[in-house]
Amino acid sequence: MRITRIETSRLRVPLKKPFKTALRTVHTAESVIVRIAADSGHTGWGEAPPTLAITGESVESIEAFIHGITPKLVGESPLLYERLLPVLHGAAVRNSSAKAAVEMALYDLLAQHGGVPLYQLLGGHKNEIETDFTVSVGSPEEMGEDAVQYVKSGFTVLKIKVGLGDADLDIRRVKAIRERIGYGIKLRLDANQGWDAKTAVRLIRAMEDGGLDIELVEQPVKAHDIAGLGLVTSQVDTPIMADESVFSPADALEVIRQRSADLINIKLMKAGGMYHAETICRMAEASGMECMIGSMIESRVGASAAAHFAAAKRNVTRVDLDSPLMMSEDAVEGGVMYEGNRIVLPDVPGLGIFGVRLREPQQ
Repeated sequence: MRITRIETSRLRVPLKKPFKTALRTVHTAESVIVRIAADSGHTGWGEAPPTLAITGESVESIEAFIHGITPKLVGESPLLYERLLPVLHGAAVRNSSAKAAVEMALYDLLAQHGGVPLYQLLGGHKNEIETDFTVSVGSPEEMGEDAVQYVKSGFTVLKIKVGLGDADLDIRRVKAIRERIGYGIKLRLDANQGWDAKTAVRLIRAMEDGGLDIELVEQPVKAHDIAGLGLVTSQVDTPIMADESVFSPADALEVIRQRSADLINIKLMKAGGMYHAETICRMAEASGMECMIGSMIESRVGASAAAHFAAAKRNVTRVDLDSPLMMSEDAVEGGVMYEGNRIVLPDVPGLGIFGVRLREPQQ
């Protein structure tokens, strides 16, 4: 099996409702879709959403990286990935989403060549996972109503976005949600770097004292503030999860070494794909830290890849892959299937993606 062609196209899909966090507000999901063809007749699929506030990438920079790396990959065999992936990752610094899109297409080809679903190639722990659903930041009243609707739709775990505006407003937001949905639903908070360490400690302690029953708090402080992240972790009872603080295995090593967090959120778009994601997952497991698999605002192409990784690994105990459910239309044929809060992986080779309905011609 050798690569014969790499193509990119743009995908734009309006969201059902604006997605608002402490970092950004998104109205339309944008992605670069990657398709890698092999001389075996197989096609591998990948996706890279531009997330300037997190990865620093735009649609144009993603396309530029992929078009630049294409001559180095065409003619090579995906089966020799220990030789091929260093070429991909060494072609430029950062550009993690662009690398992830190419890499997931290569892994898709590998699994198709082996005739097995990708999650089985990666470990095969299970073929079904459960995702949470995200409540975008807003007024306490709006967030409470949104939470009720998501619970009615069958979700038993909600991820609550906080960290925007008056810090004390975050307590009122969480309290309003808990009062509306009761205590049978798990709540995860994600501050998206919106607090400083002392504020985070004060707010989390207040929520603990108020009996709001928070499962975990994700990335309460700035990504670079590993010391502050560790301070929060050491001063509260609620588990703290590192997200934007961990892009690479080297980042994970530092968080683990300093015990700056209790858990790590792995995203393929941060890690640059599954190869480094697996290293992070193994490092965390060896240190006694569980992982969550999350995503950016991605279609079912990227979400399928992340779901396959999550299902494959025993140490991935939490899943945040709700972004395809936020989109006003589904442009992907095949891939994982959403059944309420359940994500079911198809028993077909690779990612199981057969096509993407694109609005622009492939390049």
